[in-house]
Amino acid sequence: MKFTRYLTEFIATDLKEKMVFLGGPRQVGKTTLAKLFIQQSKQYLNWDDLEDRTQIKSHRIDPELKVVVLDEIHKYTKWRMLVKGLYDKYSEKLAILVTGSARLDHFRKGGDSLAGRYHYYRLHPLSLPEADPKLRPETLQKLLQFGGFPEPFQKQSEAHYRRWRRERLSRVVYQDLRDLDTVKDLSKIELLIDSLPSKVGSVLSRKGLAEDLEVSPNTIAHWIEVLEAIYYCYRILPYGSPKIRAVKKSAKLYLWDWAELQSKGPRFENLVASHLLKYCHYLEDTQGYRMELRFIRDTDLREIDFVVLQEKKPIFAVECKTGESMISPHLHYFSARTAIPKFYQVHLGSKEFLDKKIHVLPFSRFCQIAGLV
Repeated sequence: MKFTRYLTEFIATDLKEKMVFLGGPRQVGKTTLAKLFIQQSKQYLNWDDLEDRTQIKSHRIDPELKVVVLDEIHKYTKWRMLVKGLYDKYSEKLAILVTGSARLDHFRKGGDSLAGRYHYYRLHPLSLPEADPKLRPETLQKLLQFGGFPEPFQKQSEAHYRRWRRERLSRVVYQDLRDLDTVKDLSKIELLIDSLPSKVGSVLSRKGLAEDLEVSPNTIAHWIEVLEAIYYCYRILPYGSPKIRAVKKSAKLYLWDWAELQSKGPRFENLVASHLLKYCHYLEDTQGYRMELRFIRDTDLREIDFVVLQEKKPIFAVECKTGESMISPHLHYFSARTAIPKFYQVHLGSKEFLDKKIHVLPFSRFCQIAGLV
């Protein structure tokens, strides 16, 4: 089972003009995608390989190679200066593709400016439209069960997924965290990672996590920022409107690998969140729009799972239900009090109908209507 990744054509076009930075979770397929643009092994240099590392540090990269992939180079403290120097010297001959399992924008603070020299893409796990353009229900069920990371999705084995997940989390904790941040107590980070799947979809309480792990709320905030930087989880913020008493300081947390969640409802909600975040990042990275994924929650605890904003304006809201009949009353409440033009309630069934301004429909049908990737 082979997939044509949704960013392939955009990266190919941009490499003709600038460097391309490609970020994303570990094992999401960055290296496989990057190797589509090279023909020989010496065009691929991995910082984790000692021989490649020596070559990178010595600046011995032949511009006649036309394209070079620098993988995990952000682990080199002077990587910005190195990449900037290579680009400034060889930009007319050498196309440079930089990949990393940590957010490359995290490493742009201070030091040499790379502004204007690159385009940045975020590669997401497989979504339903990418895994199956026919949007078949059986593919959606497989995505729910095994997640969107290519290897476990292709294997479709519970035993393989459990082993893959354990190995991936081990690398995240003991490799990516150490490369990114001086975290002294990795055992407590592991405990935090163990506890986060149960927090998905709920308003995140840093105080509660801090009490459980016996650390300060500020430490929890820092650790979550680090886990976001290595693409383990992400947070979304609330959306406010003048006619609702919206909460302002809360955040909801989701995982890049939704298959970690045990309960069907939160797992489906996380899958939808990931599809919407992918849609937002796709429009940002390829079209330049400013996109945001948020949620609605007021002080009376009425809530809608997601709102997508484009250039600070809401374009649609989405509520997730595993069942297909009962409409959330919060949709009608907020539809009368906000400027959001479209409201959807998505589910895992087959029914589709309209109730005033609320469009109830299967998630696969929503993917088609909303133009998800």
